[in-house]
Amino acid sequence: MTLETEAVLDRRRLRRRLSLWRTLAVIAGLLAVGFMLFSSADRSGLLDSRQIARVTIDGMITEDRDLLRMLKKIGEAKHVAGVIVAVNSPGGTTAGGEALFEALRNIAKSKPVVAQFGTVATSAAYIAGLATDRIVARGNTITGSVGVIFQWPDFSQLLEKLGVKVNEIKSGPLKANPSPFQPLDEAGRGAAEEMVAESQRWFLDLVRTRRGIDTKSVAGLEQGRVFSGRDALAHKLVDQIGGEAEVVKYLEEQRSVPKGLTIVDWRVSRDTPWSFTRLATLALARLTGIPALNEVARVMTDEHLVSLRLDGLLSIWHGSER
Repeated sequence: MTLETEAVLDRRRLRRRLSLWRTLAVIAGLLAVGFMLFSSADRSGLLDSRQIARVTIDGMITEDRDLLRMLKKIGEAKHVAGVIVAVNSPGGTTAGGEALFEALRNIAKSKPVVAQFGTVATSAAYIAGLATDRIVARGNTITGSVGVIFQWPDFSQLLEKLGVKVNEIKSGPLKANPSPFQPLDEAGRGAAEEMVAESQRWFLDLVRTRRGIDTKSVAGLEQGRVFSGRDALAHKLVDQIGGEAEVVKYLEEQRSVPKGLTIVDWRVSRDTPWSFTRLATLALARLTGIPALNEVARVMTDEHLVSLRLDGLLSIWHGSER
């Protein structure tokens, strides 16, 4: 076999390999596009099929911009006939509950929105329920806990024992007061109590306006008491005992939502564990031989760990608080 013949055969083999890889690349691209179209219901507008959208609110509530963007899409989606807000959360930040309330009220301007409370729906999660047209709870749902908390640690005694002193120069006595680096004084306590009281007035006014009740007439409500679903129904904090079947029945019979519509879960699009940050850190770990960097990436991208960083005013129920 001559060198020229070998060169021709090599070129043919190379062309076949390139064709194979090109074909695989096209298939992978088509699969990726298909996955993007069908894996997430928040893109289901491309399919334009009439549906009931189900949004799940669970875990710690914060001002989640991705969630708020998705709720805006639901409000604008003409093929969404109604919305079920499935709530299973102890609450979170008060500002997060406020943002969620406003987003759900905007949806309710154009389509019916109903809350279905699961195991727990307290504090900021109850604020989400207040935004809907109707609240359906289980008989043993834990709900209520209408209240606001402002918490901070006090390290002053520990620092004193360690011989550490924090020096600071500030513009006024209420700047950075309360502070974790000094004991609470009366000025700091007064400012914090005033802020909490103002937010509590806002929360109670939401309950009065949305539920049409006198909050003073419900024993323990203004003090942050929790209620079972049955107690909440007796005090008009919820509208009905039941689950998703009762929610759908209400939408169909009382809000003119067509019968038999598919319930579609709308999920917030977030970075996967193989996000750019994770991939970059993994590559750095391989190059440097430091496997611990992979653990750093996991901590940085773990949704449950990130949710623990709650700052500011909180509307959250702690099952262990006394």
